[in-house]
Amino acid sequence: MKNLRLETLAHVKKILIKIGSAVLTGTDGLDLKVVDSLVTEISGLVNQGYSIILVSSGAIASGKHRLNITGRLKSIPEKQAAAAVGQGRLMRVYSKSFEKHGLYVAQILLTLSDLTDRQRFLNIRNTLSTLMEWKVTPIINENDTVAVDEIKFGDNDNLAAMIANIVEADLFINLTNTAGLYDCNPAESEKARFIPLVSEFTDEIETIATAETSSIGTGGMKSKVLAAKKVTAIGIPCIIAPGKKKKVLTDIIAGREIGTLFLPMADRLKSKKYWIAFTLRSHGRLIVDDGASKALLEKGKSLLPSGIIDVEGDFAVGDPVSCVDREGTVIAKGLVNFSSVEVRKIMGLKTAKIELILGHKDYAEVIHRDNLAITKQNPKNKI
Repeated sequence: MKNLRLETLAHVKKILIKIGSAVLTGTDGLDLKVVDSLVTEISGLVNQGYSIILVSSGAIASGKHRLNITGRLKSIPEKQAAAAVGQGRLMRVYSKSFEKHGLYVAQILLTLSDLTDRQRFLNIRNTLSTLMEWKVTPIINENDTVAVDEIKFGDNDNLAAMIANIVEADLFINLTNTAGLYDCNPAESEKARFIPLVSEFTDEIETIATAETSSIGTGGMKSKVLAAKKVTAIGIPCIIAPGKKKKVLTDIIAGREIGTLFLPMADRLKSKKYWIAFTLRSHGRLIVDDGASKALLEKGKSLLPSGIIDVEGDFAVGDPVSCVDREGTVIAKGLVNFSSVEVRKIMGLKTAKIELILGHKDYAEVIHRDNLAITKQNPKNKI
């Protein structure tokens, strides 16, 4: 498998590294030795010509330690307050560590609404590109102090996957507190088998990852696997690796068998369709019949009103909406050309009857294929 790793990493120049709370923290808050070790490696990569983007957890954990709080924080205000205390210290630690190597860092705090707005999405991309040109390492975290459920990423694994799309990374390294992916939880079973390579996503791969977390983490292995699925969908390989292991980044770049490697999918989403599929939140659901499902998955067609059998939720023109088959599986997501009220009136009808029913016909498709992203594995191409 070493040759495969070397082949996968051969043209890597832009690397997104996500560092989890369990990696950065120890019994006394932030583990400064771990931070210094990772920063030394990252600085070495920057000096070799690699562009590095960091998505770093640790603000809440740092704040909790500073305030002598143990156990989980239950409410959003508590988490926001802890993040407000800890974020400054987290950046100060990173800044001092990078300065030892003559490098600078930039703090970027985001909420989901920053990425769902297309113009702000592009502005963030331009800012990150400029920072990397200046050899400044962007350190990105969720803006926990202002985020609420409606604008939260959920966890930094999800945030990192979105940023990987924004910067068009060549590699996504997710540093965690385990060796990688196992077929069951190694903390609960001595028979847990390590999985060094995932060449394609199957239902089994998604179900074996647990959502269990520590008192300082939020995502668990399940969120890391889902993040890997998202980035590999746009052609970015992903490696989940042990962040506290010495020279972990150096070994990964050298092609050594560290962590679990997720290979890019064969059928890759373009950046805009990735943005639709994985960044935007659905405002409703369109249940489609078998013919429409086949047309979307196998033929790359647009969604017509004739293939829709039910509508769930309330949405406006241009909103992101999920397409669901008869079994309840989400197969696609797209931007609709009609409101939910209008779709309920024309569903099941031929396009020729749209104007007769609505009094106008601005579009023939409920979702045009250019604004439609397939999220379910294509049964023919097996992405």
